Order: sequence, then C-alpha cells, then structure tokens
Amino acid sequence: MTPQNEQDRLLEHDYDGIREYDNPMPGWWLWIFLATIIFVPIYYLAPAPFGAGDGNAAEYAAEVAAYEAAHPQQASTGPSPEQLLAMAADREQVEEGQEVYATNCAACHGPNGGGVIGPNLTDDAWLHGGSPEAIHRTVRVGVLEKGMPGWERLLKPGQVDQVVAYVISLRGSTPTNPKAPEGVVEPAAPTTTP
Repeated sequence: MTPQNEQDRLLEHDYDGIREYDNPMPGWWLWIFLATIIFVPIYYLAPAPFGAGDGNAAEYAAEVAAYEAAHPQQASTGPSPEQLLAMAADREQVEEGQEVYATNCAACHGPNGGGVIGPNLTDDAWLHGGSPEAIHRTVRVGVLEKGMPGWERLLKPGQVDQVVAYVISLRGSTPTNPKAPEGVVEPAAPTTTP
C-alpha cells in the first residue's frame, strides 16, 4: 500500500500494468531553461558586454582590416596584359592551354569555346570582362555564384596563364552551335606577334 502523497503523484494511465509518477522538472532547471531562452537572442544580436558594440560582423570586419593593414598583399597577381597577349600569339603556349582547357573547361564552355552551361568565349560579349587581366582574374578566382570554381588552387600558375592565352586566342573563331552572346560587348585587344 502506498502512502497518500505518493498515490497522488501516480498518473491515472496504466500501460501493461505499469504506472508512472508525475515527476515535474525541478524549479531550478526550469528557471535556467527560461534564462537561456531569453539570453540567446541578446547574445546573438550583441555579444558580451550585452548591448554594447556592433556585434560579431563588425568585430570580424575590424580584425580583417587590421590584418590586411599589417600584411599588405603583393601587387602582382599574374602576368601583365601584354604578356598574356604575347602568350596568346605563341602557338606552343596556346596548345598547352588548349590541353588544360579540354580537361577542365570544355564541359561547361564547349570543346571550341562556343558555350554549353557556361558562356560563349568566342564572341565579344563578356559577363565578367573581356580584357586579358579580367579573363585572368575570372579564371583564377572563379565565379562561384555561377558554378565556376577558382582554378588558381587547382591548376599550376603557368597552366592558368596558358588557359587564359587559349581563351584569348578563341575570340573571333566560329564554333559549331555557339551560344548566344551574353554580357557586355568589349572589342578584342590586338594580339602581338612574337
């Protein structure tokens, strides 16, 4: 026989002869739970000290700016436009670039640069700039929102330059079934002959 206060704590339902107690959460646990619910939005919007400062994003931006000021990047991120144009006029460099292009770029831009998923590389319309340095930057850094990876970490620096030389050499060619022009029309820079 159970004492009266324990009988009051037994729940009315019965599962296969098993009865359970009504055990509410301890009061201290409930107060901690409620405090975390209140604390989380405050911390999310402005971490400690509460309500002071601009938050995590501003703190991160300040740290990045301080790092960039302490560690300036080198000005050169590749060959000059003149060097790229000279490479585009060099048959050997273009052939090397064509091999790398066929392996890595042809699936999206077509075997002859006419465009498949990616844009047509043979016309004068460019989504991210048609100058040699703009093409080099696009190949090197990529366009992630469009699905193009940055090739600077996947290819050797010389291979990136060769692919750019090949892409420059494609301008004005006539591939089969080219994609319609996309972007801003930029006239091609004249290539230099070696």
